[in-house]
Amino acid sequence: MTMLHLNAFLMGVGHHEAAWRLPESDPFAQTDVEHFTRLARIAERGRLDSLFLADSPVLWNSIGRRPAGTLEPTVLLTALAGATQHIGLIATASTTYNEPFNLARRFASLDHISGGRAGWNIVTTAGVEAARNFNLDELPAHRDRYERAAEFLEVSLKLWDSWDDDAPLGDKDAGRWGDDALLYPPRHVGRHFRVAGPLNVPRSPQGYPLLVQAGSSEDGKQLAARYAEAVFTAQQTLTEAQGFYRDLKRRAAQVGRDPDTVKILPGIVPALGATEAEARALEEELDRLIRPEYARAQLATTLRVAPEDLDLDRELPADLPSEDEIEGAKSRYTLIVTLARRERLTVRQLIGRLGGGRGHRTFAGTPEQVADAIEEWYRSGAADGFNIMPPVLPSGLETFVDHVVPILQRRGLFRTEYTGTTLRDHYRLPRPVNQSARRLAAASH
Repeated sequence: MTMLHLNAFLMGVGHHEAAWRLPESDPFAQTDVEHFTRLARIAERGRLDSLFLADSPVLWNSIGRRPAGTLEPTVLLTALAGATQHIGLIATASTTYNEPFNLARRFASLDHISGGRAGWNIVTTAGVEAARNFNLDELPAHRDRYERAAEFLEVSLKLWDSWDDDAPLGDKDAGRWGDDALLYPPRHVGRHFRVAGPLNVPRSPQGYPLLVQAGSSEDGKQLAARYAEAVFTAQQTLTEAQGFYRDLKRRAAQVGRDPDTVKILPGIVPALGATEAEARALEEELDRLIRPEYARAQLATTLRVAPEDLDLDRELPADLPSEDEIEGAKSRYTLIVTLARRERLTVRQLIGRLGGGRGHRTFAGTPEQVADAIEEWYRSGAADGFNIMPPVLPSGLETFVDHVVPILQRRGLFRTEYTGTTLRDHYRLPRPVNQSARRLAAASH
């Protein structure tokens, strides 16, 4: 029987923007490695497939609004690799503001250090603020960012495959450490990159890290269909999630991939309580602690309108920009506007929904109810698993691991023990064949 996949999305003291204001929260935990070590060990105790750190090369929000400033994720995950044994370690890194050689080396290093547990969440990074941190005056066009991302991935794959698995020999008697004939320099020349190679790190335990993608625009889905092995997505309803699931699996098949090798994990923000009333009380307390003046300013930036155009007690204005006019995070813009229009939310209500999960599905209930919600989507062809986004950390993750995971295990939906050693093992994906070696072998015949 196939089983669902569970990833723990770790963000500071929780995904709800007001979580830091709770009495038990440490408002400075986002730069405390011991805090993340504790979270990683909790997630591993629950036998979760992986944990995930988001990132952006820009200060995310007003530092008045919520804890700001984050540790560089591959550095933090290197520390967590030494504190854990099994759980996968996924970091976000941008193809717009990195170079393939440096990034390929960083992830290959993390894969070696962790014994084959590294994953890369591939993003193109929206927002002019990031562009201005990297010698640019304006954000590159949406299509250009995705074209660069595709070439970036092609170069990275060539670099990871630039060492044959058998290239290192360690032959002390012959005085020969490795076989130069088993190196395959990419010598790549393209529109965006010129990279000679080979990489200066041997091929890693997984061959290359698990490739994860999170964009839901047309360009994002095409990139995911070609390369992604896991897809993090925000879906509000079962019908929308089923449509996304079918669409992405179909696109993967169209480019010659086995759709079962693309794992789709919608986000869920579970506010948990011993009773439904207790769970809703937590949700309401968190929403009450939101500072609407900060949240309205952030929403206005996303929607490309002035803050004064958003009346807290009215619905969104009718004359918002069309999706075609948005060069930033297109899928996020569409999700927010669709949610607000479909449920006829006031700006204040929308801020509350976004404050809890930034457009991901929020759910308040008992462990049994959360397990039911997860099972329904999984059995209905809407998900291969879930990106678990606790509103409060560490308590929300601990409650999920100690009370929801056992229910899923009793139902035969989730593992009771790790059965493999690598992140690819957890996601039931094969170790990739070295394509450079395959091409060379084909050319010699």
